[in-house]
Amino acid sequence: MAVTTSTPPAALTEDLAWLLGRASHNLNTEITAALEGIGLQPRAHCVLRGALEGEYTQIDLARISGIDKTTMVTLLDELEAAGLAERRPSPDDRRKRVIAVTKEGKAKVREADKVVQRVRDDVLSALPADERDAFMHALAKLTCDRLSEPTACMAAPRRPRTG
Repeated sequence: MAVTTSTPPAALTEDLAWLLGRASHNLNTEITAALEGIGLQPRAHCVLRGALEGEYTQIDLARISGIDKTTMVTLLDELEAAGLAERRPSPDDRRKRVIAVTKEGKAKVREADKVVQRVRDDVLSALPADERDAFMHALAKLTCDRLSEPTACMAAPRRPRTG
């Protein structure tokens, strides 16, 4: 019997971790491809979008975004070099630097938001209209509540690489 990648074994369709992992990977891949047209990676979009919401340090943004600290430094260096973000002294603590989105960065975020929204709408169109809001609400509740922080374990799974 030939195995196809489009039809997973029935047991996997009841595995929450597999379902969320596969959906996340495939969605991130689709968003990555869509954002290539404007020269931005999903991680960069996430960091810029987060930085627009308040005065966050790079450590804050790394934690919020789920990005490794070393990767965050490299990403911020790239965003600064592209003129999309800059590190500024914190108004509360001169030893800290907050990430500020430049005028060019704000324009890039608006452009990226439109691209991501198109992908989101297309993906969610696979669900009946009356289920979309409920799905997003339930997923947000799981992600921001019960699954907001990983459980400590001896051999933590590796995070998938994106963008």
